[in-house]
Amino acid sequence: MASIVESGWQYLITQFSDFQLACLGSFFLHEGVFFLSGLPFIWLERAGWMSKYKIQAKNNSPAAQERCIVRLLVYHFGVNLPVMLFSYPVFRYMGMRSSLPLPSWYFQESSSNSIIFYFILEDFIFYWGHRILHTKWLYKHVHSVHHEYATPFGLTSEYAHPAEILFLGFATIFGPAITGPHLITLWLWMVLRVLETVEAHSGYHFPWSPSNFFPFYGGADFHDYHHRLLYTKSGNYASTFTYMDRIFGTDEGYRKLKALKNTGVEESGEKKTIRTNYWEYSE
Repeated sequence: MASIVESGWQYLITQFSDFQLACLGSFFLHEGVFFLSGLPFIWLERAGWMSKYKIQAKNNSPAAQERCIVRLLVYHFGVNLPVMLFSYPVFRYMGMRSSLPLPSWYFQESSSNSIIFYFILEDFIFYWGHRILHTKWLYKHVHSVHHEYATPFGLTSEYAHPAEILFLGFATIFGPAITGPHLITLWLWMVLRVLETVEAHSGYHFPWSPSNFFPFYGGADFHDYHHRLLYTKSGNYASTFTYMDRIFGTDEGYRKLKALKNTGVEESGEKKTIRTNYWEYSE
């Protein structure tokens, strides 16, 4: 298996320059993973399939879904791609390489360790950046764009104001920027991060969802609560893992709601109102 991967990588580095792979390769890999993982949730919602796993009963209109896709393409080509092009010198300066040999996937040697480090660091930076975006002025003028979809679906994960794309995108690229990883490690990190954020915005909580297996993993149920609340102090600010919300108590409303559901206080179909620390939430 390793020889097949190395042969494929050898082909890439002989056919394309470092710049082409790091910038254009990264961009089109991102687009492929993002849309291939996100579009199925639109089809699920439109067809009504697997509705018993849908977190909210409300659906987005086809027009709203299509508007999201069009704006995403504008943002990706108008913001994401230029950022990749202009950040290339920084990554090269910090030591990013694409040559053989490929990094080891074992914990002794850096690739897996790097991914774990990126997740921890990204969680910390994202939490504080996201929490700042929920202050009144920034929410009104910047972050409210992302919250236009109170019922999220996979592709809304990257639907945001251009300023937010730059602001929170910093959390994702900071780890790789300061460590100068092998390009394949950067690609693996990007793929995992895209799949995580699409799942968190999917609007579905399946029996096989990662949050059912990994402690402190947020996932769709955790983040869907964040989108349902209507004001600036909704809590649940974390990206992947929830330890920052637990430490600072910003998941208290969510945990109270989960406790009520688990004890059977809520009854299906009954209108109810639950007061969290931050807002009065009705459904």
